[in-house]
Amino acid sequence: MNSTHKRVAVVVGATSKWQSDGRNTRLVHGKELDDSHLPVGVRWGVGGAIAQKFAQEGFFVVLTTRSAANASMLDNAIKEQGGESMIVELDLVSSDSISKAFAQIRKEVGDPEVLVYNAGYLEGRDLPPEKELLEHIPVEMFETAQHISSRGPFLVAKEVLPSMRKRGEGSFLISNNSSSLRGRKRITGQSLYYPRVMMRTLAQVLTEEYSEFGIHVANVVIDGTIDSPGTRALPKSQQNPELVINPVKIAEAFYYLHTQDKSCWTHELQLTPFAAKPSF
Repeated sequence: MNSTHKRVAVVVGATSKWQSDGRNTRLVHGKELDDSHLPVGVRWGVGGAIAQKFAQEGFFVVLTTRSAANASMLDNAIKEQGGESMIVELDLVSSDSISKAFAQIRKEVGDPEVLVYNAGYLEGRDLPPEKELLEHIPVEMFETAQHISSRGPFLVAKEVLPSMRKRGEGSFLISNNSSSLRGRKRITGQSLYYPRVMMRTLAQVLTEEYSEFGIHVANVVIDGTIDSPGTRALPKSQQNPELVINPVKIAEAFYYLHTQDKSCWTHELQLTPFAAKPSF
């Protein structure tokens, strides 16, 4: 555990649905993929890259995931790199699970200095073309999207912001996508992403409420495909590799946000590949 009293960084959603055995990878490719030839920085997508970056910078990193097995290889990689980490199971659909997870984190390693909310979901991706309109969306699918996009970060914020406010410092950073910028129709093969607009709104509200207490809140719009085993194997990624974002560089952006001077904070950051037109 955190025997050296290191600063604590919690990554909510430390693994990727596009990792070699992720849900999206199996859904799209019909099988697990071999990631042994890939750089360690991309094997677990942006959450894994962020976790490795903060561990390399001397933080004790808490990896949260619905099932501990999902993060076991990432945990091993961090420790092989000389970092410290632990896995905590957390299901964002359950408020009890969130409360228990953060109670365990506070007890075993202490209050987090950094919270990165990187939770994702695939609900909607398997709907056929004739099911694109809202009238065909199952209520349960919408509720899951709401749980992850707005209720989840709301409940997580309630767990970590009080201690940050008392200390007068801390970072609450949200990993988001271009669908958070405005409401857009869901297209075939895409998750039900329009609830992410509420995630961005929550970041704006928390900025207004907590900046004066020394807490840096930022919404990071990752505007493109993130490199990972599952996405790298897609035909569009192989045909246009310049449109794929390196998660190691995304992780550097998150660390940059945390280390910004208080006199010059960024509250929204959009990361777009050079070859793509930025989303608006």
